[in-house]
Amino acid sequence: MNDTILTCSFCGGKIDHPRFIWQGKAYCCEGCVLKQEEFRTLERALDEAHLAVPEALVAALDEREHKTSQHSKRVACHTLVLARHFTADPEMLHQVYWGALLHDIGKIGVPDAVLLKRGPLSESEWSVMRSHPEKGYSILSRLPFLAEAAEIVRCHQERFDGTGYARGLVGEAIPWGARIFAVIDTLDAMTSDRPYRKGGSFEEAKTAILRMSGTQFDPRAVDVFLAEEATLREMVTLKCSRRPFDTEEFRRGM
Repeated sequence: MNDTILTCSFCGGKIDHPRFIWQGKAYCCEGCVLKQEEFRTLERALDEAHLAVPEALVAALDEREHKTSQHSKRVACHTLVLARHFTADPEMLHQVYWGALLHDIGKIGVPDAVLLKRGPLSESEWSVMRSHPEKGYSILSRLPFLAEAAEIVRCHQERFDGTGYARGLVGEAIPWGARIFAVIDTLDAMTSDRPYRKGGSFEEAKTAILRMSGTQFDPRAVDVFLAEEATLREMVTLKCSRRPFDTEEFRRGM
């Protein structure tokens, strides 16, 4: 007869019957097994909420500034191609995706008279428009799970040489996610149709990006852009607007 008394590796309580093996090695009582299952259910629900919030914010912006959501989804999708050269951490890749997706969310706080104006903006109106990165940061920084994304939003109009806004950051003082986003944003802007012009070719965009390496763009970000040229060419041709993270991918990481 085996009189060995087993204790739960989680709560320390005595295990009578049944006993459970947790993660292949630790004994666990039935109560703790049920608690772990409950925790996993709540965790999955939270993951799904995390995915839904940024998409809802983009939809809200699109209600004000129509036809922007597809641009936002494209640049988020394309920015991830470059981001994987900088990190393999799934959480950070999500932050970069969300930062790119929500880069213009601060425009929600820009008055319609400025945001939707058809003609050229005056200097004072440009001043209002240039406030949108800080407004976006103010919105997203209230959500702890979007902390790094909020910094990308805050810095997405900075330039590598320090002549950007809102804070005139220089070089690596700009978060790397914002530095790679700047290249992709220009790529999408130059190759997409606008009401006043047709989109240009990938070659035209590439030439402009190379010309601005070291001034507007981080040279390392430009090098990564060149390394992924074939992939980005295909994505620009397809005008990719897919969402790269479904809920299952989010739960298990990338």
